[in-house]
Amino acid sequence: MPARNAPAFQYRRLPWQHGRMTDDVRLRPKTHAETAAWLPVAMAAYELARQRAGDTAEQAAVARRASQDQYFPDGRLIDGHLLFTVEADGDDAGWLWIGPQSDPASWYIWDVAIHESHRRRGLGARAMQLAEEVAREHGAANLRLNVFGYNTPAIRLYEGLGYETAAIHMQKML
Repeated sequence: MPARNAPAFQYRRLPWQHGRMTDDVRLRPKTHAETAAWLPVAMAAYELARQRAGDTAEQAAVARRASQDQYFPDGRLIDGHLLFTVEADGDDAGWLWIGPQSDPASWYIWDVAIHESHRRRGLGARAMQLAEEVAREHGAANLRLNVFGYNTPAIRLYEGLGYETAAIHMQKML
């Protein structure tokens, strides 16, 4: 049973897409049990990503706890946010967490990941296109995300999908 009564979304191949791609890509709402299994994995990945981006281990752990407490009180995703399994030809290929910011017309991709074994097949782009569809269907006028500066493949993907840089945080290690 899905955590929310959210419909599944299915990708349709666009004429400009070619190469070794999977035809059947869907977003399937995660069940409560799937969310409980996913949460520690995703939060650990978030913590490591923050460290790789320059946070100390302590700073990354604090950010992880804050995110989990804010968005997953009692282990359940807050109302209005949607958490999906990205499925490719019926296989679990990754996840997508999407939801509104404080302004309901401004939606955010809180987390998106494609499992290593499913990368380089266009699934990230297709998951992002489905995210746009979900956001539009929920009344969003724009869709935002954060990407760490070291993640150049993701940056190229987002730029290729029409995302524009809205802010840049910079640091210098001393």
